Amino acid sequence: MSRGGPVVAALLLALVSACSTVPTSSATVQITQPPTRPDAEVGIEPLSPEAGATPEEVVRGFLDAAASTVRGHPVAREHLAPEPRESWSDESGVTLLGADYATVTTDTGTVVVTGELVGTVDQRGVFTVGGQDVFSQEFRLEQVEGEWRISDPPDGLLMLEPDFERLYDRRDLYFLDPTGQRVVPDPRYLIGGEAQPTVLVERLIDGPSAPLAAGVRNPLEGARLGSTVSVSASAVTVDLIGVADAPPARLAGLSAQLVWTLGQLPSVRSVEVLVDGDRLRLDGVPAVQSVEEWTALDPDDAPVDAVGHYLVDGALWTATETPAPAPGPAGAGAYGLSSAAVATDPGTGALTRMAGVTERDGQATLLTGPYGGDLTALLPSRSLTVPTVAATRQEFWLVRDGSSVVRVPADGTPQAVNAVTLPGLGRATALQLSPDGVRAALVVEQGQRQGLYVGTVVRSDDGPVAVRDWREVTPALGRVVDVAWRTAGSLLVLAGDAGEDRTSPYVVGVDGWGLTPVPTAGLPSQATRVAAAPERPPLVSAGGTIWEWQVAGGTWVTLVRGQQPLRGTEPFYPG
Repeated sequence: MSRGGPVVAALLLALVSACSTVPTSSATVQITQPPTRPDAEVGIEPLSPEAGATPEEVVRGFLDAAASTVRGHPVAREHLAPEPRESWSDESGVTLLGADYATVTTDTGTVVVTGELVGTVDQRGVFTVGGQDVFSQEFRLEQVEGEWRISDPPDGLLMLEPDFERLYDRRDLYFLDPTGQRVVPDPRYLIGGEAQPTVLVERLIDGPSAPLAAGVRNPLEGARLGSTVSVSASAVTVDLIGVADAPPARLAGLSAQLVWTLGQLPSVRSVEVLVDGDRLRLDGVPAVQSVEEWTALDPDDAPVDAVGHYLVDGALWTATETPAPAPGPAGAGAYGLSSAAVATDPGTGALTRMAGVTERDGQATLLTGPYGGDLTALLPSRSLTVPTVAATRQEFWLVRDGSSVVRVPADGTPQAVNAVTLPGLGRATALQLSPDGVRAALVVEQGQRQGLYVGTVVRSDDGPVAVRDWREVTPALGRVVDVAWRTAGSLLVLAGDAGEDRTSPYVVGVDGWGLTPVPTAGLPSQATRVAAAPERPPLVSAGGTIWEWQVAGGTWVTLVRGQQPLRGTEPFYPG
């Protein structure tokens, strides 16, 4: 189940990082020097088929040869019969298989490959996690000059997961959220090498992945590359054409996109943007830009005051160095809260508003009001999920009666969110908005199963807010209990395998890549709720007490070091 390679502590400190696959050639932009695959890259090149190889050995050799970094995969073609050797395409995406696959020769002489379908990567580098179905592919072979060769290979690459991890990198493309306050990560998987900077810019110009497209803005849309992205010791230079008449706001936005996207490359420290060959000049921004010029758009920015909160006998407490009741009636236990959420001011980071849920006599009621002040009751229902809030907007979201998504803006008037496909998924038990407010994570009951889905929040100036394009991201986990956003591109999940009674925390990328268990050392019992936020230590409730993840020791510890666990449930971080 563990994928992605990095240690758990690193996963909990940053975006889930992993490696993946997609060919780097592209015909979507015209450039003077097209990028090519490096002829020699990390690892050992696969071997040609041996004389006298059996059909199964030829098929296995073909799969191994997918890990080549040579353009066109010539060694893979050596395993093919003459006709498919010329017609087979290695650029139709990647099907990713688990390392423990099997090959069986059938009575008719074909070879059937079966194994775990880890997922697929399309031509744009977008990963889609595999389901629970077993992958199966039948290969026909024929003899060519006395040697077995494959006669009907499927287009695209069949690649084993260890090769996928070894040769390819996860790189995030960054687009803008609708408010222009944050850049939003869109994971892609690219082969390593010198072509990566150019390919990343090409992918940005191509636009966001299909599930994310309706929820973000792309200031680079319509631009073109005038030449290959160049890399020097001082800066990466991007020469754009087609945006000379763009307004300053758009030019600022595309600059931020380029800097955040290219800045994740180890060799890149700064970016110079040219428009029609001339340096782009923006007020207050140097000609050679770095991420420091665009820190205000950090997708994982965390307000200083956004400390953890939790409940003690219905009262709201803060998880500070010396935990204490929160200010006002909520902290005094006046409302008997069963869950809560706190919003921060996008400009100052101050805690401004809160929402809480009370449950009495079989009915749940939402309360809202100023943080530290009196709360007003609204939205009675049979059931309400834990409220959630995004940092870019002071509005609370939750699911009513397991199927209706509702948002409550600052004016306190509940508004329906269009999520027409939600009832078809099952009964929603948890909803959490991402830090940038563009994605929503949803836990859904489906009979005996509980799955985790991620959808995209779509806003328009004159229409209702919607959540759509739900996709399951942890199909290997059959009992998801709770979820929180560790970063804008990764999740902390509390779940158990379908056949296990015990639940454990996991980290996973927003696209489902890198599912990795988190150690449970230090916990007195199974965790029941999780809380996470960028640049903050994860929290869990276990055995009616609150615990914090300690990165240095790789274990869960009490809120006050060296003291007994503090009572508490329903931990969360302000948004």
